[in-house]
Amino acid sequence: MMKEFGKLLVIMGLVLAAVGVLMWTGWGRGWLGRLPGDIHYTRGNFSFHFPIVTCLLLSLVLTLLMWLFRR
Repeated sequence: MMKEFGKLLVIMGLVLAAVGVLMWTGWGRGWLGRLPGDIHYTRGNFSFHFPIVTCLLLSLVLTLLMWLFRR
């Protein structure tokens, strides 16, 4: 059981590092957080941004990855 948990931690660390490198290089800067359906409201000096579709997309991708690694 501990071997499987260790393997999962290593894989999650590698995925997190890969995502960090991609974000550091600027990949996704133009569209990530600006997908159709993301909420952005501005009035006067108040601005509210909630990337709901981006959150759903990231959740779907992470769920699929976890499902694949558990098989």
